[in-house]
Amino acid sequence: MSEALLKVSGLTMRFGGLLAVDSVAFEVKSDEVFAIIGPNGAGKTTVFNCVGGFYAPTAGEIIMDGKPITGLASHKVARHGLVRTFQNVRLFKQLTVLENLLVAQHTQVEARLLPGLLKLKGYRQSEAEALSRAAQWLDFMGLREFANREAGNLAYGHQRRLEIARCMITKPRLLMLDEPAAGLNPQEKRDLQSLIDQLRREFGVAVLLIEHDMSLIMGISDRILVMEHGKPITTGTPDQVRNDERVIKAYLGEE
Repeated sequence: MSEALLKVSGLTMRFGGLLAVDSVAFEVKSDEVFAIIGPNGAGKTTVFNCVGGFYAPTAGEIIMDGKPITGLASHKVARHGLVRTFQNVRLFKQLTVLENLLVAQHTQVEARLLPGLLKLKGYRQSEAEALSRAAQWLDFMGLREFANREAGNLAYGHQRRLEIARCMITKPRLLMLDEPAAGLNPQEKRDLQSLIDQLRREFGVAVLLIEHDMSLIMGISDRILVMEHGKPITTGTPDQVRNDERVIKAYLGEE
């Protein structure tokens, strides 16, 4: 397996007197799907928010592709090739599906005022390339027929796919998925598992995800970090994790 793309060490997050995350450490390789699981309140989302730039951690270090990103704002983290989805889908729901994909490319499109006003060649070419990339992702995600529909009017499963497409169109190195199977029916969950595997194989993107659906986690993950009460319990392959007594205790309790 390849070198680590993301390295997290000693990650700690306090909210006043509450210690939400305590000395969490893990690595995500550049060619793997890495999952974080644990009971409700385990600190999974807090870890995600620290890595993704929504929280500045109290302590610890986050390294992305050899560069420190600890405490950087989310838009700066994204420039390092790390993007994320959310448990609750966050689209521009009044914009069309196509417009959502165009907005996501704002840093890649010629955006200076004068070229835009004058429709200079560089601006027109940049705009055409953005439309082409959007069309490619619409086709890849099976959303072409909905291109001109308002995103808020899509079926929930299609909204999930659009959110992932909006991330992928920025050409990330690491895709963070926050409970991507939430609200999906069994067939949509199977399709999601295939999609994650396809993104990893065809686009070389590493995936870091939080998920409660254990069948999805066990079916797609290369390695899994298990947390409880803000602390790591164990890290291992799906087989190692499912047979670990500490994990069984955390999820099922003891007599």
